[in-house]
Amino acid sequence: MKPQDILSGKNSLWIFGYGSLVWKPDFKYKRSKIGYITGYKRRFWHGDNFHRGDDEMLGRVVTLIEDDDVCTWGVAFEVIGAQMEECLKYLNVREAVRGGYVTKVVEFFPRGQEESPVPALVYIATADNPIYLGPATAEEIAAQIIVCKGKSGHNIEYLLRLAEFMRTTCPDVEDTHLFSIEAAAVALLPMLLGP
Repeated sequence: MKPQDILSGKNSLWIFGYGSLVWKPDFKYKRSKIGYITGYKRRFWHGDNFHRGDDEMLGRVVTLIEDDDVCTWGVAFEVIGAQMEECLKYLNVREAVRGGYVTKVVEFFPRGQEESPVPALVYIATADNPIYLGPATAEEIAAQIIVCKGKSGHNIEYLLRLAEFMRTTCPDVEDTHLFSIEAAAVALLPMLLGP
């Protein structure tokens, strides 16, 4: 899906973030809402050779994997007017060019029963991406995360900020994959730092 196709005839656009976008959107937006999408689960299965790793040591960042029985919580940002084109140009570089993500439109459900769902654009890294890493144990993922660093910072910062977001913003949501990797990373840190 190309940015010009997404913007065609629209006055506003919602963009769903489930990784670093939840704490660092880095684009102007009208408003944001906490909520979820269905049919996808968040997984640390994508490699990163720019923001949280490099060509020698790929970091691990999240992507979405199709699964009909689950939902993924995050933040949707509404962009309007000139913000739409600026935002899509920025995200194209951040997510597609540097990250290898593709775009899809999903239904976003804002938290709260009085809110109606809205269509939202989401960036997803697929298995055919050259730096897609796929599944691994929580311990293997954690070990990779704690030693990687990219242009946006340490990979462990990404993990801890995402876990903090989920814990503070969505305290009733259990993200077993995320929290098991966080626990494994915290357990490994003392061994890495030494006595």
